[in-house]
Amino acid sequence: MPGPLWDAYGRICERLGTDRTNDLLDHMRARVREHGDEADRAGLAAAEAELAERRARKGGRPKREGTSRAPDSE
Repeated sequence: MPGPLWDAYGRICERLGTDRTNDLLDHMRARVREHGDEADRAGLAAAEAELAERRARKGGRPKREGTSRAPDSE
């Protein structure tokens, strides 16, 4: 992902009162619901359960240290 695009997206999400992670997750959920088949929706349900489990842990998932940039795509 080009750094300037990732940074611009982060600023926009901040202005919208969200962050890149939640915005991307919402977009991905909507895509799976709209275009996914049964297996895709089952994967979404499993992912939602995993996220709920992570959030239930004390303190949730630790924040990554270092840069806020997305890793370069391969």
